Parts: sequence; C-alpha cells; structure tokens
Amino acid sequence: MSDAALPEPRRRTALGRLARRPLALLGLLIILATVLAAIAAPWIAPFGRDEQLFEGLTLEGAPMPPGAPFYLGTDLLGRDLLTRILYGARTSLVIGVVANGMALLLGTLVGVTAGYFRGWLGSILMRFTDLMMAFPALLLAICLAAIFTPSLWIVALVIALVNWVQVARVLYTETTSLAERDFIAAERAIGAGHGRILWLHILPHLVPTIIVWGTLGISTTVLLEATLSFLGIGVQPPEPSWGNIIFENQTYFQAAPWLVFFPGMAILLLALAFNLLGDALRDVLDPTQRGRS
Repeated sequence: MSDAALPEPRRRTALGRLARRPLALLGLLIILATVLAAIAAPWIAPFGRDEQLFEGLTLEGAPMPPGAPFYLGTDLLGRDLLTRILYGARTSLVIGVVANGMALLLGTLVGVTAGYFRGWLGSILMRFTDLMMAFPALLLAICLAAIFTPSLWIVALVIALVNWVQVARVLYTETTSLAERDFIAAERAIGAGHGRILWLHILPHLVPTIIVWGTLGISTTVLLEATLSFLGIGVQPPEPSWGNIIFENQTYFQAAPWLVFFPGMAILLLALAFNLLGDALRDVLDPTQRGRS
C-alpha cells in the first residue's frame, strides 16, 4: 500500500524519514533558494536583464572578471553575469515544471490507460511507447526543435514529447499489477464503472510513483533544456537561459572561464538537488526501494 493511501500518522512518519536525510534536505534547500532567487530576480538583480554596461568591459573590450560591482563578472557584451543567471533560473524552472508536468500528464494517461484496459488498446499504446523509446532522446529533441520555431514554450513542448515515455512504461507496469488485485475485482463485481475504479482505486496508489518521477524528471528536463540551448536550438537570446549563456560565451572559455563556470555550476547544482530529493522520495515512498542506491 502506498503512503498516499495510509493514515495520517504513517504519512507523518514518511515525512519524518525524509527530514532525517541530510542530502534530501540539502537538495530541498538548493531548490528553494533557486526558486526564491528566480521569483525575486527583478528586485535582487543588480542590473537590468539585457543592460549593456559601458563599465562592464575593459579598455580592450574584454569581459570584466568577478569583483565588485560585478560579483560574477560580465559577458562579452558587458552585461552583468549574476543578473543573467538570476533571470536564467526563471527560464530553467519554468521549462522544468511545465515540460515535466506535460510529460507526466501524457505518460500517466498512456501508461494507466494501457495498463488498465490492456487488450488491443494497451498493445497499440505500448508499442508506440516502445517506438518512441527506441529513438535517442537528445536526437529526437533536436529533430523536433529544428521543425518548430524555438521559443520558451516550444522548447517545453519538445522536451515533454521526449520525456513522457519512461513515465508511461513505469506506470503501465504498476497499473497492470494493480488491476489484477482482489480489491479491484471486488469493485468490478459490485458494478463499479471504469471511472470510479481508476480515480478512487488505481490513481491514488500511483501518486507516490508520479511524485518521484516528477521530481527526478525536472532534473532531466533542466539538463535537456540547457543542452538544446547550448546547441542553439533551445531558448533564443536575448531571453536568458543557463544553456544559452554558455552558448553565447563559449568562445571566451579560456580568456574568461567564469562565463562558462558559473552557469555550468548553476545547472549542475539544480540538477543534483532534484536528483537528491527524488532519490530520497523514492526510498521514503516505496519501501521496496529503501536502502538501495
């Protein structure tokens, strides 16, 4: 039985187990700090998002190194790097949440439908899922991004169309197992409809899995968005994202390494934070996984 279906005292026990995990708390702290920084970017950013500052370049026209008043340095156009990273956090989080939310919705719809109804409908849906899984995710994302005009929402849609297949496969397996349980057979015997069984008896047991995959999926989404933006087919300048900040400044990697190091560290820390929190949630919400890596 999942923690979503457990009494309140046992749910509090699950939260207590999560609170006793230092790495999970560290991940949660990084995520909260990133979210707060992204929300407060217009107020805490030292300069304008696209403001090109005359004093942001050296006399030779090179980017300024880290130091007051440019605490993370400036880019090749004289823009404050800290400001760009703060606004870039908004892009990464919006795409992470929106794209992963769409992927979860699509994956849940396909996986639960195929696992519950099975038969020819389940076979068609899962063969299509297997076909999508056969394509390398990055290659498929590049192809889709090349077809559509890149923008923040198009990038989110492209990533969602790539990332739903793993969720569908996992939920299909769990739904198939649940559909064969005695309590589902009893519901059918008393005349319960498909909608009642799915909403009241199948989906509540899938909530922990959806939460875990939702958390871990944001990490994958952030990395994929950064990769697409770095390749020039993701979020387009002047809209800042951590990936296109690296893309814009990659030619200055040796002369001004901070232009790549700081946005790269932001990507790494946020992805790591969601992975740490997702792993802890998996162990806490799924007793069969507890103690595994």
